Amino acid sequence: MASMVFSECSTSTTSRFFPMSLRKDAVVLLRRLSLPRHSCASKVPLSFRAFTVGASTPTSPPPSVAIEACAKVIDGKYVAKQIRDEISSEVSRMKEAIRVVPGLAVILVGDRKDSATYVRNKKKACESVGINSLEVHLPEDSKEEDVLEFISGFNDDPSVHGILVQLPLPSHMNEQSILNAVTIEKDVDGFHPLNIGRLAMRGREPLFVPCTPKGCIELLHRYGIGIKGKRAVIIGRSNIVGMPAALLLQREDATISIVHSRTQNPEEITREADIIIAAVGQANMVRGTWIKPGAVIIDVGINPVEDSKSSRGYKLVGDVHYEEACKVASAITPVPGGVGPMTIAMLLSNTLTSAKRAHNFQ
Repeated sequence: MASMVFSECSTSTTSRFFPMSLRKDAVVLLRRLSLPRHSCASKVPLSFRAFTVGASTPTSPPPSVAIEACAKVIDGKYVAKQIRDEISSEVSRMKEAIRVVPGLAVILVGDRKDSATYVRNKKKACESVGINSLEVHLPEDSKEEDVLEFISGFNDDPSVHGILVQLPLPSHMNEQSILNAVTIEKDVDGFHPLNIGRLAMRGREPLFVPCTPKGCIELLHRYGIGIKGKRAVIIGRSNIVGMPAALLLQREDATISIVHSRTQNPEEITREADIIIAAVGQANMVRGTWIKPGAVIIDVGINPVEDSKSSRGYKLVGDVHYEEACKVASAITPVPGGVGPMTIAMLLSNTLTSAKRAHNFQ
């Protein structure tokens, strides 16, 4: 097998189930639903809750199965919109009841266009649900002490319930020291070591869970997908996505394997999975041959690749080869439009949770 090059997915804004067995009863159910299709995959309404992960596949499926065996799309945009509507309702209820509006402070250092875009999108998302948004934009050559000073001020500000430091930071700054300076009660990104430590320990509950992994699990829950007892493979072990995603799946009683840059035979390990979460930052790395028939795929990667047909000269693709995966998997998140919208929705959710906790509002 050709050698594979891995890198760990390391941005909190990178972007994303439901499995259907190939048994006759599942095919009959699919026919009854008459689900719409676009290209290979079709979006599935949340009202469809009957799913089976990793069911056995007959050695000689009827011809109709081969025709209809096409992955369903897990619509992250639709689910994120539902969540934002729920948050908006709760923000309004909180404001009317105790005259408190949740507040999120974002600190951006430098002039990276992608980071500026992410911050702008977060600000728009806050406005859409009624959360107050504060933004600090510091120049690239700012001192680490300048960032820490703003964090300290937001830590002490009762109108701020969440603090987010946009990553990556300039190379001359100690990222760990800066993230650790955010008080755990306002760590809505979920990166504080105490939050991660509580996530890892049985019987302990973190105040916040990192937004992208939380969004992945929320998609599973919203689509009624069972996790308990399933074999899950996480590709990538970053502190932001891979590691917390593994911890969350373990909490849901899945059996976990992590594929990383030193893993031998990653294709063989991945092919055993009922559930795959790909967060490695390599375009189209996971091919159709890596996927067990009927597996469910959450693709967190978002990678630009050249595309002469696009006005921008490139298109965005995931870590999973979408066209090949659609022919093997039972369900898959698109890129874009899968995990990405969920990440911001979870950030808003964490901010609302923080405000409720601070004011003991149920």
